[in-house]
Amino acid sequence: MVVENPGSLEGIRVLDLTSVVMGPLATAILGDLGADVITVESRRGDINRFMGAGPHPHLSGVSLNLLRNKRNLDLDLKSETGREVLLRLAATCDVFVTNLRPGALARLGATYPDIALVRPDVIYCQAHGWPSDSDRADEPAYDDIIQAASGLADLAVRAGGEAPGLMPTIVADKVSGLTIVYAVLAALFHRERTGQGQRIEVPMVDVVSAFLLVEHGAGAIPQPPAAPPGYKRILTPERRPQRTRDGWINVLPYDREHYDTLFTVGGRPDLVGDPRYATGRDRIANSDFLYGRLREIIAGRTTAEWLEICNRHGIPAAAIGRLEDLVDALPEAEHPVAGRYKVIPPPIRFGRTPASVRRPAPLIGEHNREVLAEIGFTDEEITELTEQGVLRESRRRRD
Repeated sequence: MVVENPGSLEGIRVLDLTSVVMGPLATAILGDLGADVITVESRRGDINRFMGAGPHPHLSGVSLNLLRNKRNLDLDLKSETGREVLLRLAATCDVFVTNLRPGALARLGATYPDIALVRPDVIYCQAHGWPSDSDRADEPAYDDIIQAASGLADLAVRAGGEAPGLMPTIVADKVSGLTIVYAVLAALFHRERTGQGQRIEVPMVDVVSAFLLVEHGAGAIPQPPAAPPGYKRILTPERRPQRTRDGWINVLPYDREHYDTLFTVGGRPDLVGDPRYATGRDRIANSDFLYGRLREIIAGRTTAEWLEICNRHGIPAAAIGRLEDLVDALPEAEHPVAGRYKVIPPPIRFGRTPASVRRPAPLIGEHNREVLAEIGFTDEEITELTEQGVLRESRRRRD
């Protein structure tokens, strides 16, 4: 599965000073698109290296895909020499991505003015929990915290639950990571046309709030408000997978004809043509009733029978997939240290510049010598930095 393919970002170098999931996901995508991503990591290792089980002490199942297409530099950034190395490396990079908080960046000497001094046209992307001009700018923020602050956890109550709840996926991290990617690409396009670099800020709480309000702003968006916030069709507790005679399915009738068909086939002719689903607004307003009747009807046939009926009539439907099935369908690759593993393929399909996995996830400091040699350090200087503890020597081996 590891292949050689240049990708649309070939020739773009990214300096990755991120950790956990949000930033590493963004830089992994940039790497999939062809960028040369150089990750600077602390010697104790990023958290994602230890997120769950894995085949190597420093490679979890999460990190095997999250760290792919990257070269790794283990650098002591608390030392003055380490900072000098960082700036020398930054001078060779088109993009600088970090999720360090503003105070930490200032102490490190890696703010936008610091990096722009050595690389004036740099695309500098700073992503963290809170806006840098807010009184919470230097507070820690992880996915759960942003789900709480952004209003996402409140949806559980609005959907009929007794208390706020967290989504069982790190949606704040991942949506923010995708936002970093499109922001960097837009800034690179601007630089291509004008030669100008710029600073980008991606506050997670703003990203997730905007993401949430696309539909849940709803009637509260017009001023004065036409209705409270919240999109009724999404929030009804009846909106959930339906049990069939032998399993589970999700059927989503989306227009009047779909409901006509389902009520006819499902043995409810009394509901065919019901005015409660006559228009799109009617269907939203009566989501509780309609989804409740749908669940009753679906229970009378098997999953296969409903899939055939829905396919024949153009009604959106899918059986409930399991995580095990998703993993089983993934292709495999051989990691030089960790052995066989499942590769999550890039989800975008380009006609001319395909995204690809060109490098397996590195160990901590694996590319110290390679990267520093590229930016002009001699072998003797690299050895001296290692002896001083600014770098750590790393070798690929099975532990």
